[in-house]
Amino acid sequence: MDDLFGNAVDAESAGDLPADAPLAARMRPRTLQEYVGQGHILGEGKLLRRAIEADRLSSVIFYGPPGTGKTSLARVIARSTKSRFIELSGVDGSVADIRKAVGTAAIEARNGGRTLLFIDEIHRFNKAQQDALLPDVERGTVRLIGATTQNPFFSINSPLVSRSQIFQLQPLGIGDLIGLQRRAVADDERGLGTMPIDLDDDAAHHLATVCDGDARKCLNALEIAARTTPFGPDGRIHITLDAASESIQKKAVVYDGSGDDHYDTASAFIKSLRGSDPDAALYWLAKMLHAGEELRFITRRLVIFASEDVGLADPLALTLAISAQQAVEFVGLPEARITLAHATVYLATAPKSNSAYAALGKAEQDLADGRTLAVPAHLRDAHYKGASSLGHGEGYKYAHNYEGGYVPQSYLPEGRTYYTPNRHGAEARIADRLEAWRHQFEEAKEAEEIGNRA
Repeated sequence: MDDLFGNAVDAESAGDLPADAPLAARMRPRTLQEYVGQGHILGEGKLLRRAIEADRLSSVIFYGPPGTGKTSLARVIARSTKSRFIELSGVDGSVADIRKAVGTAAIEARNGGRTLLFIDEIHRFNKAQQDALLPDVERGTVRLIGATTQNPFFSINSPLVSRSQIFQLQPLGIGDLIGLQRRAVADDERGLGTMPIDLDDDAAHHLATVCDGDARKCLNALEIAARTTPFGPDGRIHITLDAASESIQKKAVVYDGSGDDHYDTASAFIKSLRGSDPDAALYWLAKMLHAGEELRFITRRLVIFASEDVGLADPLALTLAISAQQAVEFVGLPEARITLAHATVYLATAPKSNSAYAALGKAEQDLADGRTLAVPAHLRDAHYKGASSLGHGEGYKYAHNYEGGYVPQSYLPEGRTYYTPNRHGAEARIADRLEAWRHQFEEAKEAEEIGNRA
């Protein structure tokens, strides 16, 4: 069929590219058997594979980092289901483009054909553009495949998400990427097979490692290495580790300051601190710094962690975290990195206790589930005129007037226990004191009950 508007192509000709097209484009898989990776959704017996093979696929959204095969998989599905393939971009597509594509799909349907509408970066479409897709997706005029690097539950309209199956694609493993390189070197139809290439194992492993699971980046780096490495004395192109290293720029850390990478990396950082693994925590800290994360975000997380997870097991942790926050503000980069490393290692290796945080949660739950307790009369404010006539403050015992600064006295109208100290670090001493006080309180309560009965 004729090309529609610069980006609609027939599925059967999707792989026909000029010889000078990038290697990654030329090596796009044509069948499920050629497709590499994503075994968690495309392995034998998995839902997506069964749906494709049975030609029962509804509208779907593929979600994952760049270079994981979202577009390639959409093209494979179009070929497998003998559907016309129309591709739009969320970056520059419009409602008019959507309507034109849907109109073409309607004509195709009347002639007995089917259309797969692929929208790359679908999260870039605004609400009106996404809403324009809904009627034809529901009617089945087009089979929609959206691709996004952003979490669709946050970046795509709920009505569209609810009408689609979501499949998350993962970065390709090192073994997958090495296999892709070997296939490209051997393929004399679409790959580099017409060139006399010897690819060293360590060179292939290096390219697979530094590409962060991105097949496109890996294959295009391999092509640069192949086309820029001079012939050796034996007339062959020998891609060594040095040649591979020179053929790919320093990798950029995949990190969206407001998207999944931002929150996932911060989550890994906090969980590593909580798990008392300073090495992992330092790695995630380094990633955030390398990617240009806001320093206040990092220090804010450290301050929260000091109370939430270290807590009373090391009362100095909060002081150190606050000091780190102030020092980072005062010093700035690059030296602020040192302070952040200092605080990170301290908090990771500190004893941990969330007892205060957990106790507050229990008290808040009680308030949510039951009635609000009234303040006992002896604890009410007795400083204003007329308070005494209401009985406010009557019977209150001033703790400093008693030995040890403690006197058994009820501070809740109903006996409730929220705080249960553990014996990690400094909190063990708190546990001993509290145990002694609670014992005194129980003894005093028992004595009072005996006196009342007498």
